Amino acid sequence: MAFLNPQEVVKLLPLKEGMVIADFGCGAGYFSLAIAKAVKPTGKVIALDIWQPSLDALNFRAKVEGLANIIETKWANLEKERGSGLNNDSCDLVLIANILFEIEQKNVLIKEAKRILKNGGYLTLIEWHPDKLPSKEMLFPISKEEAMGLVEQEGFKIERDLPLELTHYGFLAKIEKE
Repeated sequence: MAFLNPQEVVKLLPLKEGMVIADFGCGAGYFSLAIAKAVKPTGKVIALDIWQPSLDALNFRAKVEGLANIIETKWANLEKERGSGLNNDSCDLVLIANILFEIEQKNVLIKEAKRILKNGGYLTLIEWHPDKLPSKEMLFPISKEEAMGLVEQEGFKIERDLPLELTHYGFLAKIEKE
């Protein structure tokens, strides 16, 4: 994943100090660390992943970088309904980066993002172009058009594209709840 520069990507997001951000499928914190720097000192990044060793690595890196008070790691199965374990309307932005291609039931993930987002909250989706995936075995690639349709189907409004490298696409969407 050396194709994306997290510090540059984070500059494209509507982040402000004090925001609460959920990083779905955070891995070892590729984006979590950069986001934490953008929302400190009073913001919070809730970094969720199903793989505990990744969360442990992120906890260590957060301590080393002085961000342990901003990054909270949480084990989560995001392929299950209410899988994040977070409260309704608790986040300002949800980042879904480089995990949709691994998930068969993608709508469950998008519904969970919608549930935990505050009214007016943002969903940032970053994904591999299907033809750029390093391997296609046991994966569920999704095109940009399909991803946008999935997000719009859940009531999100696409705000803008994110100018990313050739291997990935990305966009920012907003939710207005009744």
